[in-house]
Amino acid sequence: MSDPRTPVLARIAAAAELVATAASRVATALAAVAVLACFVLVCWAVGARYFFNRPLTWSDEVTGWLVVAMVMLAVADAQRRGENIGVDLLLERTRGRARRALVALGVAMVAVCAAMILVHGIEMVQFSRMLDLRSNTLGTVGIWMVQTLVPIGAALLLIVALAQLVTLAAGRTPEGYAETQGDGIPKAGIE
Repeated sequence: MSDPRTPVLARIAAAAELVATAASRVATALAAVAVLACFVLVCWAVGARYFFNRPLTWSDEVTGWLVVAMVMLAVADAQRRGENIGVDLLLERTRGRARRALVALGVAMVAVCAAMILVHGIEMVQFSRMLDLRSNTLGTVGIWMVQTLVPIGAALLLIVALAQLVTLAAGRTPEGYAETQGDGIPKAGIE
């Protein structure tokens, strides 16, 4: 006898995946803009320093901010595609329900970590705002503005991880977690 909640859960999972995919793709596009901006800024700073003898005092700090943007905005999409940092040794050697349990455990741990980063990221932003911490080289820029990328990235990661958990609960395989056939080619999903 099938569970009457399965079709409802499947629709919720499909909607959650759609939201997670859209949010992570937008964030990844913004991360790509940050990569391009970082490249342009580094080239500009090198040119200004070595060709015009006019170094940019603020470029190193802004480059660091752009790296934070790259990481925090791209991590959700990496998780969505199953490409986040992980140890695959056990996952590659298991099949069926054991594999599903390991995937669920891994995704749940990502969700827990994302929630912790979100909470502490918000506290960090609030603390920096309270103290009115400013950039060392661009005094008009509050550090909290850049630090806001941490809870934003964590929230996006949490959304993706929760969508993956709902997808697993609905009996489907999240994107990027399909079993492989030994040749790196994904099978249809987890049995």
